[in-house]
Amino acid sequence: MDILLFKKYTCTNKNMKYSSHLKNGVLPVIAALVGNSCIAIMKFVGFSVSGSGALFSEAIHSVADTLNQALLFIGIKLSSKQADDQYSYGYGLERFFWALVSACGVFFVGAGVTIYHGIKTLHNTEVPHFGTLPIVILFVSFVLELITFILALRELNHKNPGLSMKRKLREGDPATIAVLYEDGVAVIGVLIAFVSILVSVATGNPVWDAIGSILIGILLGVVAILLIQKNRSYLIGRNIPDDVKEKILKIMEADPTIEKVLDFKSSILDVGEYQIKCEVEFNGPALMKGIMENSSLRDEYDEVRDDYQNFIKLIVRSVGRVPRLIGSSIDDLELRIQKEVPEVKYIDIEIN
Repeated sequence: MDILLFKKYTCTNKNMKYSSHLKNGVLPVIAALVGNSCIAIMKFVGFSVSGSGALFSEAIHSVADTLNQALLFIGIKLSSKQADDQYSYGYGLERFFWALVSACGVFFVGAGVTIYHGIKTLHNTEVPHFGTLPIVILFVSFVLELITFILALRELNHKNPGLSMKRKLREGDPATIAVLYEDGVAVIGVLIAFVSILVSVATGNPVWDAIGSILIGILLGVVAILLIQKNRSYLIGRNIPDDVKEKILKIMEADPTIEKVLDFKSSILDVGEYQIKCEVEFNGPALMKGIMENSSLRDEYDEVRDDYQNFIKLIVRSVGRVPRLIGSSIDDLELRIQKEVPEVKYIDIEIN
């Protein structure tokens, strides 16, 4: 016999879920979107003035970042849609899908175009012009990229208190982490562009400018691969963190009616939303004790002990109480789990 419990939250909880989506990753994504749009325009102006391949690479980098952050924002908005008849567990994976598309954009548009342009300009014989305007543009770009990087870092720390940075990067919101990585590389990229242009002008050799462009492209490629791998793990059904799993198992095994927990499975549906599924073996004596505590079994026995047919009916009635008792036990267990681990939104428990 199987009992399958599937809980859907009330409208109030759904509204709370929507608010959560608005808070998870939106601020750094919007800040990066606005900032990179302005930075891309400035870098293209700087490229047109200086002719620097590294500055062109940085401009392409900022265009790619702008488009990618627009995709991240789309993913966050779509993931806030509520569960319906077509998607019973909601649209949370939209966040990871669009983040994956964004990461592919970083790889092909950002890294690909940048490296290609760098290789192409290796044969360039014209030394870039290093005037006041390119310096100002690089400085302003550095400051804006640093601001969005700090915003993303603060968001990551705020949403994942008490965790090591390694765990924050592994378990944090992929949109926030995408902004963190992309703007972190952007800060480094501005420094590389500055140094490569400066060295080219100082040595009279434009190869250094092309090398700077290639280095920026390689950094983007590394970031893209990290982001692709992260979002892929969510889309193929990533398990919940081990410490959360252990906490849930302790809650279940502490229940006197549960003999053993088997075949525990889990998946992350969205940032801060988990689904778990398991099989359990119930403790027969504990269930029987529950029946005896919740019924006047002794009185009923006294009434039927001289009548075999009525005794059989008493047994049937008692056995009939077992499924209801199991159901209420699972309901209580589910409530305890969701109270202790509110990230668990859906629980499927089957009797082994």
